[in-house]
Amino acid sequence: MYSTCLYCHKPLGENDIVETFPVGRRLAFDQRRGRLWVVCRTCEKWNLSPFEDRWDAIEDCERRFHDARKRVASDNIGLARLDEGLELVRIGEPLRPEFAAWRYGDQFGRRRRRNMMVMGGIGTVGIGLVLAADLTGILSGSSYSIWQAVQAGTRAVQRRRLVARVPMPNGTRLTVRGKHVEKAILLLPEEEHDGLHLRLPHEGGSTDLVGYQARRAAALIMPGINRGGAKQPVVDTAVAAIEAAGDPVEFVRRAAVRTQTGVLLDAKKEKHRGVIQKLDLGTRLAIEMAVNEENERHALAGELALLELEWKDAEEIAAIADTLGVPESVEQQLEELKRRVGRGGGTEEPR
Repeated sequence: MYSTCLYCHKPLGENDIVETFPVGRRLAFDQRRGRLWVVCRTCEKWNLSPFEDRWDAIEDCERRFHDARKRVASDNIGLARLDEGLELVRIGEPLRPEFAAWRYGDQFGRRRRRNMMVMGGIGTVGIGLVLAADLTGILSGSSYSIWQAVQAGTRAVQRRRLVARVPMPNGTRLTVRGKHVEKAILLLPEEEHDGLHLRLPHEGGSTDLVGYQARRAAALIMPGINRGGAKQPVVDTAVAAIEAAGDPVEFVRRAAVRTQTGVLLDAKKEKHRGVIQKLDLGTRLAIEMAVNEENERHALAGELALLELEWKDAEEIAAIADTLGVPESVEQQLEELKRRVGRGGGTEEPR
């Protein structure tokens, strides 16, 4: 097993994820043809692995690609990034698109617990002040006023808190605070703008954002809007809403249309039309999931076109190399691997 690039002779790096093939930080594999490459991160050339090192590693890569939470695919090639940093390039018929929303459950749960701790602490302080006033006779009979003052102070802090600094194409940043996200609005989408049109108040005014800029801004402000988190049943409802729409972009488009017509609003007042914070919690969570999924998909998709060109060149070389002096035992291994793929053995898509 080699550890340097056959083309530029630079180190290929290591991974501790694929135990049977610990070389490389980007592995490309074609299970149907029995190919495994290490893609050099310096020169981007594809290094074909020796026959004897492939078999278990290819199957391991296929399993991990299925389980990856960040993946995108074209007609011939897919790219996945594992949390550990290893990148997998999968050659072949694309997997069914999968919304990896399961990963959001813990995130929203942690957010909810953190918010409960903060609010519990504020409540304890407020109760303490009320009791102290009553016990000492100071401001007797004004317990309710003290409690209102604590709540008003908490509200003022929340409205002043910095939620995000949203970068703009000209290099400036929009400063968005709690009081601004309270008025952020989903507008009716335009078809050419990926289904998202956002009106974002900020210090200095209000700006309409579309497409990529709107997705990026939404990804930054939604955690502030959903800072209270949610229980798992509400997260499950949000996931189901996105899956029913077919994909994250379509969900956001439908949410914007329904929000503008008042269908999704808890309070169906005209002044609340389109205001994200007035939506029910499940819809708000789904919007946060959707914009994050779409941003990740675009980031990964940007690399697919180049990868496909590189793969076609690498496959031509591999097809020749794999037919030169191949022992009969290796050919038998390859045929067995192909038969397993054809039967779906060990690689059936998760349901």
